[in-house]
Amino acid sequence: MSLEAEIKSGSLERGRFRYFPVVPGRLEFAVALRRLLLKEKESGENPPMVAVELPGFLEKVYRRALERLPEMSVILYAQEEEGEDRAIYVPVEPADPFTEALRTAEEIGAEIIFLEPDSVERPHLSDNYPDSYSIRRIGMERYIEAYRVYPQARSEEVAAHASAMAWKLQGADPSARVIVVVALNMLDPLLDAMEAPQDAPARRLKNFEVRLLNPHPDCLAEITVEYPYLQERYEFFRLDLSGEEKLDRPRVQLDLLREAEGKYTESTGDKVSHWQRRAIARYTRNLAHVSGDLIAVAYDLAVAARGVVDDNYGWEVWQMANRYLAQHEASDLETVRLSAGEIWINTRKLRIRRRLPRPKQRLKPAGLKPRKREKTPGEWARQTTGDAICSYPPEDLVIEEYGRFLKKKAKAILSEERVRVEPFSTSILDGIDIRETIRNWHQGKIFVRKADRLAGEVGAVVVIFDEDRDDRYTYLTTWLGEHQNESDMAFYSTFPFDHLVGPGIGRAEYGGFLMTLPPRRLFDVWTDPDYAFAESKPERLLMAALDYSIERFVVYVAMRPPRSIFRSIAAHLGRKILYVPIGQLSPMKIKKLRVVHVMDSYERRAEAKDYLW
Repeated sequence: MSLEAEIKSGSLERGRFRYFPVVPGRLEFAVALRRLLLKEKESGENPPMVAVELPGFLEKVYRRALERLPEMSVILYAQEEEGEDRAIYVPVEPADPFTEALRTAEEIGAEIIFLEPDSVERPHLSDNYPDSYSIRRIGMERYIEAYRVYPQARSEEVAAHASAMAWKLQGADPSARVIVVVALNMLDPLLDAMEAPQDAPARRLKNFEVRLLNPHPDCLAEITVEYPYLQERYEFFRLDLSGEEKLDRPRVQLDLLREAEGKYTESTGDKVSHWQRRAIARYTRNLAHVSGDLIAVAYDLAVAARGVVDDNYGWEVWQMANRYLAQHEASDLETVRLSAGEIWINTRKLRIRRRLPRPKQRLKPAGLKPRKREKTPGEWARQTTGDAICSYPPEDLVIEEYGRFLKKKAKAILSEERVRVEPFSTSILDGIDIRETIRNWHQGKIFVRKADRLAGEVGAVVVIFDEDRDDRYTYLTTWLGEHQNESDMAFYSTFPFDHLVGPGIGRAEYGGFLMTLPPRRLFDVWTDPDYAFAESKPERLLMAALDYSIERFVVYVAMRPPRSIFRSIAAHLGRKILYVPIGQLSPMKIKKLRVVHVMDSYERRAEAKDYLW
């Protein structure tokens, strides 16, 4: 194909120049660029020249920064703006395609050209690129083509900058092939400038004082484009370019969250539940869509972890995203702690308050007796008979109180759904709807609300902490209330006597439970053939709740609503299911409720206070 035909077709291979547009800082372009340059080396011909869109006056300091890799560096110089010098920080990170172009070019022995002249500052263009993760689905060519369909508006500064770079390219060795690495938003201006001979730009009048700094390991996630956890993986990948699936962003984020979860459990003793993992996945997806991206960034992961679990988990996620083992605080360069506001514009802030026990909080008065321990291993197991089971009354009071709270909350949610809002005419009904009035302020009307009363009470409560897909909760029990104010209860949990905390006192963790009033009516839910239709333990509890409830409503608290067929079953029985997402409830309260103690006789209750705290 002739040069004229290549230009008309929009090809990026034009004569001896091959243009490789990139999105600065994005991993997918660094991977593709390294593959291209290594392929050029394997072709057996002389290595091509590599031209990169970087300032010429930074060439020396860039080469020194390359020698430090994989340890990251930051270039600092001053730029005059409105008569004052403003500090400019340029992070040198491994996954940046410009950095990769320089590293690989040196590796294959290619000559390097720094395209940006000293005389012309790069114009400020908005970096509104599509999410580069889409390249894994549609390919590099379609990504670039889609961006070029809607080019950015050009200014005189853009044209001058493109002309200066074109002048450098036109002065390159006419016998050598040149691979031009340029930002995607400067591609078309540069291609147009290359169609005509360009004059040399004016010489730079000011000498910049350029310094190379060592960023502190704790600040890397704030100042890099790709979070350090991902860049660390890239460093290992680029050695042989095998196992690219390890750089798949969703998979990397899943591994990051799992490792952070391990650190979280180690530091606090808490665990992240299955429903919380699903909620984090949905939350991060929504945060990414709000930002116009396909995949969440490290900031979104930390926000979701803090919001769904707690601040401690958000902290561990951020620290894991910031992990980059090659970076050290000790260096022959000056080590600095930089913030995102010093590097980027339009940054976001996230406040995380770790709530870990302080040493003074762990102190106890000297007069308190320590918790009793086994004198010999297996002592408590030998004293456990297993002839009967009963609950611990203080825990019964707590769970009954929470059951009443769930009944009120479910009715409040349903009542809110039945509220009708209408413009004010003759009566304010149940009060003015401030939100709707402000929303329609332009209409000059006042809106009032009418709440339809909810007829009926709640007869049973089902709470599902874990759907138990892995059959972890093997203890299936039904026990009856001991007085008129205590509910009958059916639950599944871990086996309590595998974890003894006292003689005949076992500790277990609820997977889910059913509570229903009045008491003394519940048969063994787990062996009842009427519920053989159920496909899981939560469904069996829900069917029993619908069957035993003497009131119209049944509250179902879980990670996701029951199958639609249960709505039909409830309607057939004259009941209605009130679904409450478990994510709306306090994680700290749920954590406390999940602990249950089972005793092997009523006599244990008198001495249980010495073993339970």
